[in-house]
Amino acid sequence: MFLPTTRQELDELSWDRLDVLLVTGDSYIDSPFIGIAIIGRLLAQAGYRVGVIAQPDMTSATDITRLGEPTLFWGVSAGSIDSMVANYTATRKRRKQDDYTPGGVNDRRPDRAVIAYCNLIRRYFKDTRPLVLGGIEASLRRVAHYDFWSDKIRRSILFDAKADALLYGMAERSVIELAERLKAGRDFDDVRGLCYIARERRADYLVLPSYEDVAQDKQAFIKMFHTFYRNNDPLTAQGLCQQHGARYLVQNPPAPYLAQGELDAVYALGFERDVHPFYRAQGEVRALDTIKFSIATHRGCYGECNFCAIAVHEGRTVRWRSQASILAEARHLTTHPDFKGYILDVGGPTANMYGYECQKKLAHGVCDGRRCAYPEICPQLKVDHAPQIELLQALRRLEGVKKVFVASGIRYDLLLADQAHGGAYLTEVVGHHVSGQMKIAPEHTQEHLLHRMGKPGQAPLLAFRELFYKATQAAGKPQFLTYYLIAAHPGCTEGDMVQLRAFASRELKINPEQVQVFTPTPSTYSSLMYYTELDPFTGEPLFVEKDLARKERQKRIMGKK
Repeated sequence: MFLPTTRQELDELSWDRLDVLLVTGDSYIDSPFIGIAIIGRLLAQAGYRVGVIAQPDMTSATDITRLGEPTLFWGVSAGSIDSMVANYTATRKRRKQDDYTPGGVNDRRPDRAVIAYCNLIRRYFKDTRPLVLGGIEASLRRVAHYDFWSDKIRRSILFDAKADALLYGMAERSVIELAERLKAGRDFDDVRGLCYIARERRADYLVLPSYEDVAQDKQAFIKMFHTFYRNNDPLTAQGLCQQHGARYLVQNPPAPYLAQGELDAVYALGFERDVHPFYRAQGEVRALDTIKFSIATHRGCYGECNFCAIAVHEGRTVRWRSQASILAEARHLTTHPDFKGYILDVGGPTANMYGYECQKKLAHGVCDGRRCAYPEICPQLKVDHAPQIELLQALRRLEGVKKVFVASGIRYDLLLADQAHGGAYLTEVVGHHVSGQMKIAPEHTQEHLLHRMGKPGQAPLLAFRELFYKATQAAGKPQFLTYYLIAAHPGCTEGDMVQLRAFASRELKINPEQVQVFTPTPSTYSSLMYYTELDPFTGEPLFVEKDLARKERQKRIMGKK
């Protein structure tokens, strides 16, 4: 059963009003891969009356008013993608397509959607219930941040949206506690995983350089970002305050991660795995094609690539579901009338991070100044592919399952680090879980750029390539590797792209197909480099290509238009 999105559905439920109304920039897809769907179902399970308004019309009251005003709060999200990333390419060209919109035409998600939706709500509901921001756009813009599309430092999105609170990260714990506080008429300013605006700073919280300072001083912005980044782990983080004019952004410490049983329970909430009929009638939603029959096995990433925001949003600690939970979901998929026997992906941010973590990190939190996977795999991280091998074998044995694909990227340095089971895992995947190609993401091949990105060097890439083709030859299958590469990352010159093309031709024996121009997104170290033109770890000056035409030229060097 879907959460209601029409007045007719409210009437059928005999609901006069909702407790919580969720507004999203995506079409309403009821899937465990969609944040709004998870949050809505968790609230409903806790006894709250929850509705969804997806992609409301910005020019009238028709959509935003059709379910009335909630009694507790509005939950506002731009959707599964930052709206500026959804609407514009890395060279600021308007995107024509949106996979999360019925019909695929990119005409339903406004720029800076979180701000736009808050303004829309207030236009028709004066002095309304609290506006609570969530989702990746809000989460990564919760402190003063560099915004590529305006090329300036912007305030916390809480101030620009004039909202009452912001829930960052995955937010399952935080949203339930917030709802309980509001229902009881209690203050919510100490809910973990929540940001709010205050007249005074918290005496026991760390003070970040002010918005005004970081907007004027790049060194202050670097200092701010280091402190912000270090305080994202539930076991080690302190609360943060940042002055914006006469007021303060207050960020409470992160909410504790869900335990495995709690994570299993999230994925057992009975999702429809479909687009709500009200929106499905408006056209096909292409995003559903890849997630409808896929299974998420874990969250978080200890890779911490400098251009990626997963570490800030999902966390640097990997949490995984039990094998029983995953198998139960797979069995449920086999009962779906549209299921043809193919599970399209079993994985997470990186496929082969399932089932193991650093025990020191689990007990004491992330290390300060040290990463799990760069510049080499930390010996404290006991990489072990055995749990995933066992999981994949169990999935293959299920009645009604013809093929299980591992479509999420493989982190090849982790595979090489697992002397006991890495080779067996590769044999397993190549033999049973690849359809012609395996995705890996070296991003570049020049060592100085890989250092800026926080990625492994050429040697492990070439070692993995050799192992892969030996394994695929032994399996008797004509399979190949697909390489994801980045042009115009901070530090990258046209000469570097010429070297990349030569390496790809000479060593990888390919003409690369997957080359993208680097997009500076909020709350990543690579975006910090892009804005400041400095290496934030050493302070040395850094070449950054900012001319849009020359960025495209870097990509064209690889033969891509």
